[in-house]
Amino acid sequence: MIQQILSIVFPVFGIVMVGYVYGRRYQPDMSVANKFNLDVFIPALLFAILSTRDFDIANLGALLIGGAAVVLLSGLLALPFARFYGWDTKTFLPPIMFNNSGNMGLPLALFAYGEKALPAAVLLFIVENSLHFLVGMKMIDRSASVGQIFKTPMLLASALGLSVSLLHIELPVAIVRPIEMIGDIAIPLMLIALGVRLTNVNLSDWKIGLAATILTPLTGLIIAIGYISLVAMPAEHVSYLILFAALPPAVLNYMIAEKYQQEPAKVASIVMLGNLGSVVVIPLVLWFILPH
Repeated sequence: MIQQILSIVFPVFGIVMVGYVYGRRYQPDMSVANKFNLDVFIPALLFAILSTRDFDIANLGALLIGGAAVVLLSGLLALPFARFYGWDTKTFLPPIMFNNSGNMGLPLALFAYGEKALPAAVLLFIVENSLHFLVGMKMIDRSASVGQIFKTPMLLASALGLSVSLLHIELPVAIVRPIEMIGDIAIPLMLIALGVRLTNVNLSDWKIGLAATILTPLTGLIIAIGYISLVAMPAEHVSYLILFAALPPAVLNYMIAEKYQQEPAKVASIVMLGNLGSVVVIPLVLWFILPH
């Protein structure tokens, strides 16, 4: 069992470490690479996964609603802690709510369950990412335009990929193959970028970072387990939801905080310490959800 868990987490954290070591040595500017990933590579990955598989939306509905519940309700559970310690809710709550379903969720699902898990993991990523723009942006800046999400390449590629799948359109190999090749760049680049970002960990705000490191998986798992006890789902979907609920904060939280100057140093501590803490949390969760 230990060997199985290591085979899942080592590729993920190993690639992150490559990005960290390279980032410490050369301090690269990842802005162009990240923009390429957001605008080209990830949309290609989403389209390739969604367009080449048959989807039973009704079968996945309970899982996706559970994912949305984990995102939205975890903020309510964390709210009393923010008020008790006097932390700004616009700083503390979004990183706890919006998890790393892209950089870490997709590769973990792939390595833990194989390609069969990718459609569900991708749809959970779309749910989380959409809520981040629809709800998270409004939490920080009420004047933010949530309509921009409907113009993002990721959402457009997802809608197009789902349409191709649901309409049973057979695309030529000459079109599918290069899209798949471009999409294959996305996950390794996500992990490399995360490693580079970890070089900027700021421990001066370690208290708020440590609190969020504990509360992010804890609140998510409380919501997921409560949801699972009320809603019947296939066993594999239960595992997917628990893994999703245990993920650390998304790096996008820091980017948005920096854009709106919402205490970005504190958000950086939350995001980076949360992702470092996942080195312990994720193997423990995998121990419980993987078949022994």
